Amino acid sequence: MTAPLTLNLLQGSVRFPFSTEAAIALQGEINQLVNQLKAIGAQVNQGGRPEKQQNLEYCHSGEVFLEVFCNPNIYPSPFAAKVLLTLRDDRIRLTTEAELPRLIEDLAEYLAQHG
Repeated sequence: MTAPLTLNLLQGSVRFPFSTEAAIALQGEINQLVNQLKAIGAQVNQGGRPEKQQNLEYCHSGEVFLEVFCNPNIYPSPFAAKVLLTLRDDRIRLTTEAELPRLIEDLAEYLAQHG
């Protein structure tokens, strides 16, 4: 099922068609990212040097191409993390940042309504 997903950005929002399956897949990738960020924070709090974690590089091709990127190694916690979003189709391309906690909320709200 495809329904419009609204993502709230640092300034404004963007709305585009997105499938429930893609939202579930993105939510899974983001959950892994949050776990990585928590692991980094725990290692730092214990006085250790954190292990380098892999970047989140999620891509979805539907009516609109969506790419979500985040380097977890530069943020102290999931609450401080930001993601780089790229949305494009044959007429327009938008690249911007969004706060990770807000993205998590937006996906949860979308899945509660359409999942």
